[in-house]
Amino acid sequence: MSQQGFSFAPAPDAVPGADPSSAIAVSALTSLARDILEGAFHPIWVRGEVSNFKAHRNGHWYFSLKDRMAQIRAVVWSKDTRAIPAPPDEGMMIAAFGSLSVYPQRGEMQFVVRRMEAEGDGLWRKKLEQTRAKLEAEGLLRADRKRALPRYPRRVAVVTSPDGAALRDIVAVMKRRSPAVHVVVVPAAVQGDTAVMDLCRAIERVGRWREADVVIVGRGGGSREDLWAFNDERVARAIIACPIPVVSAVGHETDITICDLVADVRAATPSAAAETVVRDDAELAAEMRGMGRRLTRGLLKRVEHAKADLHWHASALQARVRRLEERRRDRLAELGGRLNALSPLATLSRGYAVARDADGRALTSVERFWEDMPFDLVLRDGRVGARVTRVEEQS
Repeated sequence: MSQQGFSFAPAPDAVPGADPSSAIAVSALTSLARDILEGAFHPIWVRGEVSNFKAHRNGHWYFSLKDRMAQIRAVVWSKDTRAIPAPPDEGMMIAAFGSLSVYPQRGEMQFVVRRMEAEGDGLWRKKLEQTRAKLEAEGLLRADRKRALPRYPRRVAVVTSPDGAALRDIVAVMKRRSPAVHVVVVPAAVQGDTAVMDLCRAIERVGRWREADVVIVGRGGGSREDLWAFNDERVARAIIACPIPVVSAVGHETDITICDLVADVRAATPSAAAETVVRDDAELAAEMRGMGRRLTRGLLKRVEHAKADLHWHASALQARVRRLEERRRDRLAELGGRLNALSPLATLSRGYAVARDADGRALTSVERFWEDMPFDLVLRDGRVGARVTRVEEQS
């Protein structure tokens, strides 16, 4: 072998790197260092302050962990970021779980982080507030977009683990309160790496099915990590997009999740969700009896009002008929008076008489008379036979 004018002949049975003739490559050295470090140290928790944090476009996070005496480069590979609620802030004190390694291309020692926790609820609270603020800015937490639950659901879909206590509590409460309600279980993991996608798919499946009247999404109590899937933005958006009213019942009464905020109704526990969704048959029967009594009272009032209206209308009709009769009598009397005034008899009653010939024709002119002509005088109360003795024309 020849390199830069030097010639090395490997010694028989030489140990790699023991002499110039068996020297190893730099890449082999850094790889060897990596293997030794990774084999020598089990994964451990390391506490330190975050500095120089950078989220690369390939999804990896790069930063340094330091204290007052030293610092070490750290990395979180993109596949591991999903297990960490949110990126740490600059200057945040964290505890990181991982293992020592060497980046072979640069020969730099680094701490490969798989899990991370901040002091208190730092990372969890940060992620929760980020998700809440984002949904609130879109108007998805407004009270006026929440839907009312059906009063008497016939079919209730329950999205939860089929093996969990939450499902048993929900079914027991529903069967006790109203055995006729049909419970449909839509299985989904409620914790772990697959929980988010399982919950999203289950909620979307119920929405496509559209046969349920209401959906309960939930699980029993657990640690913060156990409940974290219900704080995921994807699950929240699946609930928002569901065309059926959704009740969120996650954990215990003190646990508040993002799903609780976006759901149409939040129940403190799974049992409380079942009581909220399904009304007790005894309560329903009492309500029906009350409705029957109110309906009876309402009908009796309607009948009494109808009777009063009928009496009023009958009295009004009678009064109108009397007024009409009176007006007609008055009119008839008026017309009778006018007719009587125009009647010849009325004229006769005032002292006048009508002369008529033998044929009954009125003799209205002296030209119709001649001497010795017989005629009749019609008076008010009879006739008088007369004969003309003299005819004089008025000049």
